[in-house]
Amino acid sequence: MEDHEGNTTRFLVMSREADHSRRGGKGMMTSFVFRVRNIPAALYKALGGFATNGVNMTKLESYMVGGRFSATQFYAEVEGHPEDPPLFRALEELDYFSDKLHLMGVFPAARLRHEG
Repeated sequence: MEDHEGNTTRFLVMSREADHSRRGGKGMMTSFVFRVRNIPAALYKALGGFATNGVNMTKLESYMVGGRFSATQFYAEVEGHPEDPPLFRALEELDYFSDKLHLMGVFPAARLRHEG
């Protein structure tokens, strides 16, 4: 029998109107999609602001736009709220180096993130 300890099931709650409010007393998570052109170092440049502002990226997934190699879209999750100065600055830099940036959601971080 396989050991499934540590696996977590995630659920997505969607709404027509975006809710980027801060909820709960613990940390927040922010999810977003962005697109970079297919040029050398595009992803490196786009993500540099997260490193220089000390923002932890917990998920990064890539998708070809329209099934072609001309552009790549990414889904990402980071620790923090868009109004937090470090994440605000990182998203500003990402927007500068991206063709598209769209916040998908803001949600309280799981309790497991705060257990050490």
